[in-house]
Amino acid sequence: MSKIILSSQSPRRQALLRQIGLEDFTVLAPHADESYDPALTPQEIVSHISREKARAAAALCGGEDILITADTMVFLDDKRLGKPADREEAFRMLSALSGREHIVCTGVTVRQGERVCTEAETTAVRFRSLTPGQIRGYIATGEPMDKAGAYGIQGRGALLVESITGDYFNVMGLPVQRLSRMLEQFGVYLLREE
Repeated sequence: MSKIILSSQSPRRQALLRQIGLEDFTVLAPHADESYDPALTPQEIVSHISREKARAAAALCGGEDILITADTMVFLDDKRLGKPADREEAFRMLSALSGREHIVCTGVTVRQGERVCTEAETTAVRFRSLTPGQIRGYIATGEPMDKAGAYGIQGRGALLVESITGDYFNVMGLPVQRLSRMLEQFGVYLLREE
């Protein structure tokens, strides 16, 4: 029987796999080249990095193992917003997002041996208009500091979000519905028919 391997240290991705019924998986996160051509679209960038992560992990796994890798990025006006380096950068990012819509893109790769399937999910997120004091209050929670775009929708960052169009779980870092359809192509069914 194939082992399922999640190539990610993200506790959110691990929790989401358990939430959808994948309890028996191994976590393995080798270093992967995350450089990319800046001319690529957001969807192409996250797909490329997701494939690179799968390639790096495949070198450490058996040919029958099923690998799951993902890469999530936040973009405002096609400019990538990474994890803030400090509170000032978090303030600048959140101020830029205030009252505006941005996109969250996740590239997901499922790989078994030489068989590779990569897809990308995009979700549009609109922030409410925030005062500087509200932004500083959110930063004071410490939550923005390890998150792309300086917020986490699954935590207090939910208070910043006015609306989303698309997959909520994608904003958390793993579009689980898309992943479940991809896994079916590899013989892994999370919703079995009776």
